[in-house]
Amino acid sequence: MKRIAICTLTLICSAPAFAADLLEVYRQARDADAVYAGARATWAAAQEKLPQGRALLLPSVNLSASTQHNDRDIRSRDPASPGSAGQFNSNALSLSLTQPLYRKQNLVTYEQSKTQVAQADAQFALSAQDLIVRVAQAYFDVLLAQDSVAFAAAQKAAISEQLAQAKRNFEVGTATITDQHDAQARYDLTVAQEIAAQNDLEIKKRTLEQIIGRPAPGLALLGKQLPLSPPEPNVMDKWVQEAHQSNLQILIGQSGLTFASQEVERNRGGHHPTLDAFATYTDSSSGSGVQGGFGSDTTSKVIGLQLALPLYQGGATASKIREALANEDRARQDLENAKRSAELATRQAFLGVSNGVAQVKALQAALTSSQSSLDSTRLGLEVGVRTQVDVLNAQQQLFSTRRDLAQALYNYVLSLLKLKAAAGKLAEDDLIKVNAWLERK
Repeated sequence: MKRIAICTLTLICSAPAFAADLLEVYRQARDADAVYAGARATWAAAQEKLPQGRALLLPSVNLSASTQHNDRDIRSRDPASPGSAGQFNSNALSLSLTQPLYRKQNLVTYEQSKTQVAQADAQFALSAQDLIVRVAQAYFDVLLAQDSVAFAAAQKAAISEQLAQAKRNFEVGTATITDQHDAQARYDLTVAQEIAAQNDLEIKKRTLEQIIGRPAPGLALLGKQLPLSPPEPNVMDKWVQEAHQSNLQILIGQSGLTFASQEVERNRGGHHPTLDAFATYTDSSSGSGVQGGFGSDTTSKVIGLQLALPLYQGGATASKIREALANEDRARQDLENAKRSAELATRQAFLGVSNGVAQVKALQAALTSSQSSLDSTRLGLEVGVRTQVDVLNAQQQLFSTRRDLAQALYNYVLSLLKLKAAAGKLAEDDLIKVNAWLERK
């Protein structure tokens, strides 16, 4: 019976020869994930804020041209004056240049564009980290679901043999009908659990497919020689301090507060005067409109300065300043929330790693104990000091411990990645390190 369970587990859990590892799946997701692609497009759009802000400080040049046909009929009220009529064309070509010399709002807008670009860089980096975590989560969710199916199948095979033995023992009178009913109930329950596990596996595969944009491949399994070590450094406060300095959510919040403060300054610039230099060159021509007369050509060159001082805009500028101040306070609170959230995420991930090591070791010991307990219970059944129900309970405990151990191992690896992400240090190199712990079968 033990041999049947082990063979079933090995058959289901073995990865195919063409299994994809975590790094391959991540690179597929990097090329196909719609969320990450959208973040990349958002980042590319944000890069254009800088040239747009700079353009407000540079000169603007405009060229205009016009031509028109005139049909003029002049009628005099003086009987002695005959009046006149004529048709003629007039044309004009104008070139104008305006250079802002002092516009407070434009200067601040340019600084805001720098802030927006910095914020977009942090947001895109956060999307890259989020992709790593999402891929790893989906990858290990599939592995855990596969383990659950394998454990359920192995348990069903073991209970099936127990059920057959209970039926034989009842037929020969060495067991009661209760033993047979207990084995049958356990078998039926295990069948239901196996169906639920298979359904969960399909869902987890579809989740992975959504990220990589293709059918989920066979996956490499987590190796047995996974190194279990506490965080380095193994001091929670140092990780929290690192998160305060480098956590990307905090950096995004800081950029948001900087932008909001600049928005206050920009709106206050609405009370400042503006000074522009301008130059205009105009070349125009016109017919005389009188038969036999001569037309005229005119060239005009203008250069000068223009000063404008806003005096009153109906209170709009003051209202915009108050609005900007309120938004600045909101950005300050958002930053504080980002700091608290980053600290909480860091502490949770740190505990997930440090406690994960202890939990895995404890479950490894529990697995050994559960196997010994099952062996002893089987021996007790043979000599008549244990019942069939005791064997079924020992089997249930063994398979539950196996699943809990697998889940603890996956959670430990995910906590490592989440800790790096909370500290703002998660990169592809960390994924390569985790990938080295996988085994291709």
